[in-house]
Amino acid sequence: MTTSPQADVRALLAPIAEDMAAVDRIIREELASDVRRMHEIGEYITSAGGKRMRPALLIMMARALGYQGDLAPYLGATIELLHTATLMHDDVVDESDMRRGRPTANARWGNGVAVLVGDFLYTRSFQMMIRAGNLKVMEALANAANRLSEGEVIQMANAHDPSVDEERYFQVIERKTACLFEAAARMAAAIADADEKSVNALAEYCLALGNAFQIADDILDYQGVAADIGKNLGGDLREGKMTLPLIYARELADEGDRAMIDEAVRKGDGDFDKISAVVLKSGALDRCRARAEKELERGRAALSQIPSSIFSESLLNLLSFTVKRDR
Repeated sequence: MTTSPQADVRALLAPIAEDMAAVDRIIREELASDVRRMHEIGEYITSAGGKRMRPALLIMMARALGYQGDLAPYLGATIELLHTATLMHDDVVDESDMRRGRPTANARWGNGVAVLVGDFLYTRSFQMMIRAGNLKVMEALANAANRLSEGEVIQMANAHDPSVDEERYFQVIERKTACLFEAAARMAAAIADADEKSVNALAEYCLALGNAFQIADDILDYQGVAADIGKNLGGDLREGKMTLPLIYARELADEGDRAMIDEAVRKGDGDFDKISAVVLKSGALDRCRARAEKELERGRAALSQIPSSIFSESLLNLLSFTVKRDR
């Protein structure tokens, strides 16, 4: 008998279930605003749920390092609000109309309002970070916010360019996905007063996890059903993004199929079904899975330097879950 992805997630997060409930409670408290529309949209965005990967990581790592205080869920909420702000801004930039199975804020209320509410979430997360009163926490989150912006700019520069290769792909995802995972590690280590070896090990683990997570996300674009994964299939292709499956398929394809991919990426209006068929027949997805497995091995090696506990065990299991998920 197989378990559902939701059951798998609950099992992974069981050791920190109370902390994760606290994260949701803190988020709702921090979204309080006298401006009705601000509160309405903030509630709409955060009630969509999502994986809450970043707060879960931060809390799990803090507990694995022996921290027992209440600051872990508070910082989990802080990093989740920052992450949500980046998603809102990304949706505006990418002109996305669907996220987590629901219309995006920009699709429902317009770009202007979505940007401003995103700014509200950004600044609220920084207010929370300051209240925490830990300079290392502030440094980690501020550095991540800066790198996230760099990643978005690099991604825009890469758009509609079929020559984007694996190296340029990882430059983007290490800034747009992995760096916020790494920030969670450094924030957890800061409140646990961990030694440098532990900080570096968890940062390495998170960078590997973030890379594997994004590769798995890109694979889903060619395997998933839009209603299940909460995004528009082929959306990245329409935005002219060279994701890893497309990069590998282009390398493996014959001249005719490569020309079709190139034209679709340049114009952003190719036949997704035909290109998806090329990706599937080329073996690109198997190559992506192998590349993700390399990241998992890197993450396991880093995690081996952390003392064994129920929390480190969940962190280890999270690596495998990341590439096996279906949404």
